[in-house]
This record gives sequence, C-alpha cells and structure tokens, in this order.
Amino acid sequence: MADPRGFLTTPQQQPERRPVTERVQDWKEVYKPGGLLPIISKQAGRCMDCGIPFCHNGCPLGNIIPEWNDLVWKGDWEGASDRLHATNNFPEFTGRLCPAPCETACVLGINQPAVTIKNVEVSIVDRAWEDGTVKPLPPERLSGRTVAVIGSGPAGLAAAQQLTRAGHTVAVYERADRIGGLLRYGIPEFKMEKRHLNRRVEQMRAEGTKFRPGMHIGVDLTGDALLARYDAIVLAVGATKARDLEVPGRDLAGVHQAMDYLPYANKTCEGDYLTAPIDAFGKHVVVIGGGDTGADCLGTATRQGAASVTQLEIMPRPTEDRPAGQPWPTYPMIFRVSSAHEENGERVYSVSTTEFVGDENGRVTALRLVEVAFEGGRPVPVPGTEREIPADLVLLAMGFVGPERGNGLIDQLGLALDERGNIARDGGYATNVPGVFVAGDAGRGQSLIVWAIAEGRSAASSVDAYLSGSTTLPKPIPPTARPVTV
Repeated sequence: MADPRGFLTTPQQQPERRPVTERVQDWKEVYKPGGLLPIISKQAGRCMDCGIPFCHNGCPLGNIIPEWNDLVWKGDWEGASDRLHATNNFPEFTGRLCPAPCETACVLGINQPAVTIKNVEVSIVDRAWEDGTVKPLPPERLSGRTVAVIGSGPAGLAAAQQLTRAGHTVAVYERADRIGGLLRYGIPEFKMEKRHLNRRVEQMRAEGTKFRPGMHIGVDLTGDALLARYDAIVLAVGATKARDLEVPGRDLAGVHQAMDYLPYANKTCEGDYLTAPIDAFGKHVVVIGGGDTGADCLGTATRQGAASVTQLEIMPRPTEDRPAGQPWPTYPMIFRVSSAHEENGERVYSVSTTEFVGDENGRVTALRLVEVAFEGGRPVPVPGTEREIPADLVLLAMGFVGPERGNGLIDQLGLALDERGNIARDGGYATNVPGVFVAGDAGRGQSLIVWAIAEGRSAASSVDAYLSGSTTLPKPIPPTARPVTV
C-alpha cells in the first residue's frame, strides 16, 4: 500500500485547467503545463491497494494500477513507468483520451471520490518521456516473417509495436497522409497535442516498424496482392461508417458528418491550411449528438469563432448520480461536463431533428426539432413542442455503424461479417480467411481507445502464435465471438 491513511487524510484533487478565456484562443491542451506533478504523489497515495482491485477489471488492459500508484507515492517514477508500460503501449494516449472506466470501478469510489487514476497514469508517462526513460525496444533477432497492419489508429499501432518487438517485420499501412488514424485526424489538438503521437511513432520507427502513409488498401494495393506479399495481416481499419440522419433537407450545403469536419481542423493545426475548408467562424453551429465526438465538434467550433453552438441529444439529460440500474463498479451513464462544455455552447436534451431548412441557394439556415418522450424505450414526438433554431453549419455526431465497405478490401479478401456488420472473428481474433486477423473497432464496433489498444495487443499475441507456433506476448482479453454471416 502507498500511504495507509492516504484515502482518509487526502481529499481528491483534480489538475487545474487553463482559464477558458485563454485556452479558447489557441489549440494547446487545456491543462496547465506541469500542473499535475505538484499534486500527483499525494493523489496516488489515496490508493488503498485493495485485496481485490476492481480497477483491474474496469480497465480492459488490466493495468497494474495499485503497483504504480505505490511506486509514484514512493517517488520511483522509473519503476512506475516500467509497470505502466508492461500493460499499455501508449499511456500518454489513454491518460488523455480514455473516459477512465478504472476510476468508476475504484473501490474507494463506493463512498468517496475515486482515486484519480487517469491523472496518475499520464503523469507517469509524461515524466518518463521528460527523463528519457522511454526508449526504443528493438527485437534481439528477426523471425523472417512479415506482417501487414492496415490502419494506424490505436489498435493498429499497438498490434504493430507488439509484433515488431516479437521479431517480425511489420509494415503499417494508412490511407491518410499521416500516421495515427483518428488520433491524428479526429481527436482535436486541445485534447491531445500531436507531438505525443509523433514521438511514439518515432520510437516505433526506431524499433523497426515500417510506416506506409498515403496507401489506400483495397484501392492502391488489392487484397490479393496483400495476401501474396505478407505472411499475416491485421485489419485495424476502425468502424468509420458514420450514422446518418435521413430527414428532409439532408442534402443542403452546410450539413456535414463530424468526421468530415474535424480532420480539417487537425490539418489546419498541422499547417496544411490557413483556414479549414469547413470552418465555423461567425456561424450558428448545431451539433447533433451528445457524445465525445459532439463535444469535440463543440470545442473545435468554439476555437474557430462560432457565433453560437448548440448540441442536441435525443436522450434525456442523465442524472448527476449513478442510476439505480448501474451500480458500482459499472461505468455509469451520468451527466458529465467536458472541457469543451465549460467553454461554450448550449446542451439540449430530449429533442429530435425533423428537418433542415435552407435558403434559395440551397444552403442550410435553420433546423426544425421537436421534443420527445420515451415510451416503451422509443422516442415519441411531443405534440406542440416543434420549434426552429438558426443553423448555418450542422454537424452530425451520432456515432458509427461499422467498417466502411466502399474501399473493396472486405470483399476482395472475402471476409465474413457478423450480424452487426463488423468483421467477424473467433476467440483468437482470426477471421474466416487464414492468416487474416482483425482488431479494434472493425471487429468490436465503435468503442473506447483503451479497448482498441487492448485488442491490438491481444491480436498481436494471436498473430505471433500463428506465425511462430507459440507466443510470449501478453493477451489481455479475448473478443466476444459473434455469429458469422457472409
């Protein structure tokens, strides 16, 4: 145990965010630089080293949380980094982007504010990078086997790093012009500055991983060519097919999917544009969808100088406390306020969009909505509640429904799908095509970054066993097997 009385004597303390008036003027991360370290050792000391640490169960990666809390409290930052990296390839990503199901499973959280596990995690890895203890770990010998990883998001990068360290020659293919998937062109800079991604990619490159950006597999390189060239393939293409909203006016100019909007902001931060092709400056912005992607749109529109931002959600406003049907240690659906919500915008719950209204030039000018009540689990319009709100830019952030089919890769490889339209796999992440494996959202469906990394690590273990006959790579968790349909 770290501090035997820490959970009794030390109150929970969160890191300080930069003032709203300051941070909305730039794209830097919202937290004060170095703001975690002065408080983090005492916060780690709140960990109770439980006999049964439910935080392990809450984390898909199985992070050894009590151990690195103890090491941080004792000041052994290098030891804490070793423990952290033993289960997580990219803690600087999860420490910034994961919603921390480990914290909602914290035993202390039963009757007190939970241990700030996520803040301890990111402090450990940031300190490790500053101290120079994060180094490339190239394999001692090569296996002579080759692996193609398709997609460079967190699942693909985790699989690639594990397989490279196991001695295989790994090439990561990415259709975008830069490596990172949604970490690069989806997550706003104010949530994670891309320097964190860049230095991790450089570490992987120094270990021997090859990167092939700007290659659209299924178009630039066919599935048959891929099978002929590599001994194994890992598909980590994500679930990037966005859910649409088929209502009158959907074809009006100014109505966009969130993932058509957010990448332009990232590219502008990279210096590719002076002004994003889809920009919110001076516009009344309406974001449809109340999740993390919607909040990312809100924070981005705020920094672009939107006249107003309204975020719509069809579900009722969540409660402040755990619902009775979502007890500890489950991850509860409660009312949460992100940094973007602190900065700007109005959140409107229990409403459904009925129509987009446009002008004579075919551009959206307003949005019509109606309040809804839930009957039998389905939203029902409430008569007399129809209204119209101004909308010069509408962003659809309603989630994703599976991997894209248009690039031809799924059909070219002859991959089977499950009943949800995801790529089917067995308990070892293997598809119906020998030597082809799938990890992350492409097989699981839209999920969390921590699940993507866990699945990338697990799939790498299966690939290594397939290529070598056995494996020493850790396998955090098996996937849920689903019925296979072609």
